[in-house]
Amino acid sequence: MKRRLIPPSALLLTAICGAGALHAQFGPKVKRVLLISIDGMHALDLAKYVNDKPASALGQLTTGGVNYTNAYTTRPSDSIPASAGIFTGGSPAVTGLYYDDAWSRSLSPAGSACATVGVIIDLKEGWDVNPHALDGGGGIDPTKVPLDPAKGCTPVMPHDLLRVNTIFEVIRAAGGRTAFSEKRPAYEFLNGPSGTGVQDLYAPEIAFDNPKANDTLKDVDKTIAFDKLRVDSIIHEIDGKDHSGVIDAPVPTLFGMNFQAVNAAKKVSPTSGYADSLSAPDAYLVKALNSVDSAIGSMVSELKLRGLFNSTIIIVTAKHAEAPLDPNHRTIVPTTTIPGILAAAGTPIAKPVTQKTAALIWLKDQKQTATAVAALSIPANQTAAGVSHILSDGSLRLLFPDPLTDPMVPDIIVVTNTGVNFEPAGSTTFAEHGGFGENETHVPLVVSFPGWTASTQRQPVTTTQIAPTVLALLGMNPMSLKAVQKEGTLPLTEVVTQFLTHLF
Repeated sequence: MKRRLIPPSALLLTAICGAGALHAQFGPKVKRVLLISIDGMHALDLAKYVNDKPASALGQLTTGGVNYTNAYTTRPSDSIPASAGIFTGGSPAVTGLYYDDAWSRSLSPAGSACATVGVIIDLKEGWDVNPHALDGGGGIDPTKVPLDPAKGCTPVMPHDLLRVNTIFEVIRAAGGRTAFSEKRPAYEFLNGPSGTGVQDLYAPEIAFDNPKANDTLKDVDKTIAFDKLRVDSIIHEIDGKDHSGVIDAPVPTLFGMNFQAVNAAKKVSPTSGYADSLSAPDAYLVKALNSVDSAIGSMVSELKLRGLFNSTIIIVTAKHAEAPLDPNHRTIVPTTTIPGILAAAGTPIAKPVTQKTAALIWLKDQKQTATAVAALSIPANQTAAGVSHILSDGSLRLLFPDPLTDPMVPDIIVVTNTGVNFEPAGSTTFAEHGGFGENETHVPLVVSFPGWTASTQRQPVTTTQIAPTVLALLGMNPMSLKAVQKEGTLPLTEVVTQFLTHLF
């Protein structure tokens, strides 16, 4: 009789589902997950910091759990698609979110009565009631968001843009409490398509009280202070309160926050956060790393004080890293370069080109894609724009849906050479993210739990695997996530192994 081989992925999911039943029957050791993103941190930053300070909070977490040293975030490596990936298990191909500054061909501008189609998707501060208020003036202004002609010209809130459900929705449906702290009201999209996934969402506006967007990120001290607002919210939640510390609430089943200090340090440092070509941190980056480590230490201390540490999984990762890692490889390309090439080719753009360490292009006329690509492919233009390669047509469809049928997908993505940053004239930003390269995508990923065997894993993994892993650790079915069903995203194998080994 011919033996039937069962795929390892099927065996893994079967084990997880079986563990979930035992988890429910006998009572879990893991009762909650604290998920922390240190935006801007490269895997190498964590390795160096832990090597230099093994007794630090990050050092203890890293050496007390599973450390994935070859982890990568989404491509593009912008905060929006990366956040969506972490909390849904899906790439932009299924979440529908490509950047905080994107374009939709199917939605209409606010106030247009749907008379026109095509609108900028602004998941920064542009949809706030008041972007200069710490609370965004009360959050998202429904009069500023796009309209959906296919749904009676109704307003499209950020959560309406997400095409798949989130772990917040799954956990809440199972009776768990959910909370998260982010950097601006537009992260309301974390609620998922239901609009109700995060029960306690604290999302102050990082651009508050500044004349220009993201001025906070131009000052490391201001950014550390902004981070502290959200650190305080985590401490309140550990203490059995809501994020404000005023209202009694159960300690969340899933909660966490993102740090911005490392991101800011690399942006303001004249050497992109590094003292040499070996990526030794400079004074800016050291200050930021120390502030983050101290804050994480305060969370750990509070968990211990409340008797919660031994039942809490702590995950440390980053939505994106930052380029360049080597300050000598920093190359500035003016943000006028690519638009100028496209204008000279007679290929008008639907919106200003989205540019940081990659360029995302939506054309007014998609029939002109080949002409635009040809212009960008001229050797002199490639040199001027720092082009490594161009994704369009067939090469684009290897990663994403066809832009001719999916209204959110860019027509062209320019992938740049290592260290290329697109900057406007007079910019004082010295590091960027959002691209496809090693510098921007190689991030830390540590999953720590008391009693686990320290393990360093070098196999390639992605941050989209965090979502199904969280559900597995909480005794829930990863297949509850639509993105997991669509893309077959597996939980992190070594984490699940540790979980099963130490279940009871």
